[in-house]
Amino acid sequence: MKNKKKWLAAGLSLVLAFSLAACGGGDKNDSTSGGNEKVELNFWAFGATGYEDLVKEYEEQNPNVTIKFKSSETAEHHDALFTALSAGSGAPDIAMLEVDQLDRFKAAQDRFNNLYDLGAKDVQDQYLEWKWNAGENTEGDFLIGLPTDIGPKALYYRTDVFEEAGLPTEPAEVEKLISSPEAFKEAGLQVKEKTGKPFVDSMEMAYRALLDPSVETYLNPDGELIMDQEGSAVKEAFDYAVELNEAGIVGKFTMWTPEWASAINTGDFAAELGAGWLKGYIEGNAPEAEGKFKVATLPTEFAANWGGSYISIPSETEHAQEAYDFVEWLVSPENQLKSFQTHGLFPSAPSVYEMEEFTANADAFFGGQVTAEVFAQAAQDIEGAVYKGEKYFPIHQRVLDALHNVQDGGDPEKEWAAAVKDAKDLINR
Repeated sequence: MKNKKKWLAAGLSLVLAFSLAACGGGDKNDSTSGGNEKVELNFWAFGATGYEDLVKEYEEQNPNVTIKFKSSETAEHHDALFTALSAGSGAPDIAMLEVDQLDRFKAAQDRFNNLYDLGAKDVQDQYLEWKWNAGENTEGDFLIGLPTDIGPKALYYRTDVFEEAGLPTEPAEVEKLISSPEAFKEAGLQVKEKTGKPFVDSMEMAYRALLDPSVETYLNPDGELIMDQEGSAVKEAFDYAVELNEAGIVGKFTMWTPEWASAINTGDFAAELGAGWLKGYIEGNAPEAEGKFKVATLPTEFAANWGGSYISIPSETEHAQEAYDFVEWLVSPENQLKSFQTHGLFPSAPSVYEMEEFTANADAFFGGQVTAEVFAQAAQDIEGAVYKGEKYFPIHQRVLDALHNVQDGGDPEKEWAAAVKDAKDLINR
């Protein structure tokens, strides 16, 4: 999702893990939604999904089912869910989980229904393999949630800045030109030389170019730190960001700040490595940029997902099957198309990519380009699910701090060593 996140404190994960030893998971209910019994389900979500409209549609089709829908901000939602699961009471029948929070809740597996027990195997082939697999436990025999939206990344670029720099502006030509991390840097150097503008907005985006595609990042599934091992993908991404900064092609704009929004609007940097959800933000917040942006697929080394969600069923529910029946319906390809059309939630069901309503979705803001096709290709270029772990965010933030220090003149190797030390301290707490 594109909402600005205020991440939960990492220490809460340990509280939840310890609470599981004291409280057993609830029983699973084997009832079905085919009868006439009146059923009320509580559904907790976050962000602007438009699911409230689909809830009404489902209730009309299933008059015996009432769904009480509640949507909160991302952090508030996960905090409330975490608290309810820890207490062993008060959890909803249905809960949305943000992908970056997923591994934390997987640690509480016995607080959720295994969707494989409720029929999920029957629809598995409808979804992107990497997205589906990310919802499983390590053994692959427990599914915590059904896939909803995804955030495939692509290259958003200003055609006016590219033209001024003497670079091609048509997506197919841009994709051919910027076909590798090295070519990405060369394009950035040309933009700098010809326009004086940075190529990418920030150290974070330069870093994420190689970090986001990495299947292994800071931790392994056993909770062990691996970022400091030889051949670490994190170190490679760190070094690449430093390299781009030393070449003078990285700006100092911080995502979501007024300065960043203004820079998008006026073209103060040339390109952004953004997910599909960023399109809606640009359209709504950069009126002067209309007709000046296009989107191209990234080099395969940069192909990655950023954002998205799953829908889970906590084990407290007394109506597991009815809840599952609704969730399966909600995330069906047909309804994913509706969510895409109304709220820009990019589908994880690839059959949607062939639907006429999807392929005919030209974007006037992007000069009439069918940007959905670019992100659909990007989604299918992603190779695997990324493991993040429970302490991903505090470690990630520490590395970002190190990169910002480098941009302000700090020594890259000293900053890296300090970040590794801090990560080890976080792991040992």
